[in-house]
Amino acid sequence: MKSAGLAAQSALDSLDIGELSRRDGEKWAHAGADVLGSWVADMDFPTAPAIREAVARRAAGDLGYPTWFDESEGGPLGEVFAERTRRRYGHTPDPTHVRLFTDINQAMLATLQLATAPGEAVLVHTPACPPFVEVIERIGRRPLTVPIEDDGTGWGFDPDRMERAVADAGPGRCRALFLVNPHNPTGRAFRRAELEALAELALRHDLLVVSDEVHADLTHAPHRHVPFASLGPEVAARTVTLTSGSKAFNLAGVRCAVAHVGPRAVRDAIDARQGLSFGQVGVLAVEALKAAWTSGDPWLDEVMALLDRNRHRVAERLPAGLAYRIPEAGFLAWLDCRRLDVGDDPMAFFRDEARVLLFSGPAFGAAGNGFVRLNFGTSLNVLDETLDRMDTAVRRLRK
Repeated sequence: MKSAGLAAQSALDSLDIGELSRRDGEKWAHAGADVLGSWVADMDFPTAPAIREAVARRAAGDLGYPTWFDESEGGPLGEVFAERTRRRYGHTPDPTHVRLFTDINQAMLATLQLATAPGEAVLVHTPACPPFVEVIERIGRRPLTVPIEDDGTGWGFDPDRMERAVADAGPGRCRALFLVNPHNPTGRAFRRAELEALAELALRHDLLVVSDEVHADLTHAPHRHVPFASLGPEVAARTVTLTSGSKAFNLAGVRCAVAHVGPRAVRDAIDARQGLSFGQVGVLAVEALKAAWTSGDPWLDEVMALLDRNRHRVAERLPAGLAYRIPEAGFLAWLDCRRLDVGDDPMAFFRDEARVLLFSGPAFGAAGNGFVRLNFGTSLNVLDETLDRMDTAVRRLRK
């Protein structure tokens, strides 16, 4: 007789391509007929039972105006976020510094809009997820891009290059660093020493640090996630940490994110405009994220076992001519296709020739030219079909 854990894993690992193709979410609906959706950062796995049950209980009860619109004490998720961070990462943030937003992009936009001025620069590592640069530009700030590069041992950034970028921006012109840790799309889980170098840079140049840590719960052993705000009181006082359940628990459509706002001035500015200015998350969204963070870890453990297997599966079955460094976190594979000679954007080749929709590398900036991003957050049969189609297309290309 199978254990409950094995039964749950079997259910997660038995997805049907036909059923997936009928989903109305962006990942599959945008792919088109007979095209496998492997692009946007949603996993295919069904929602954790604990989350479904919590939302159903709330839906059967009071759906009126909630009592927590005043978030000065951290709102309904302050203590939950602080306890989860303590339990998983050994760092205890102040729960009263938590504020809620509908998603990471909105929280980033609000923070930069209130803490920087038009024309000022925001330091960003590239390749960068497309919405981030778009947000910076839409509010009239300048993205100051510095590439993360593979030095042969792993993806990393050059602190000296970042120092020069800040200096070249002019006195008082660079006001913030936007950090994605773990990094999307490369899957790098930054080491403490790397983060400490960034912290020293921020302290020297008086930079606000906005740290997107939404992939933290998906860090693969033996790597460990290091919260940026855990690097010391001075660092915490200038750091805004952003996270949600959108990646680890597949809750992107729920629309609930947490911002832990260390700088008092930024927190006060958010509080003065919260509500009508930035919108408010709904009660069902709060219940979903609360359930994920308090009761969802057994499901997440099952998912992490599948993702660990899948990230190695990609390495084993990757078509000849593609290069890939196994990610240290997440469910996204950053594939180097530059040896295939299919142009700067291999996405079109795999879409048209393999009937697989991957995420365009150039959409992540010039550092993504010749790359595509593959989502392996799915069951083995779907991943194998994806890799088979890609391999067949590459073999035809090489004939």
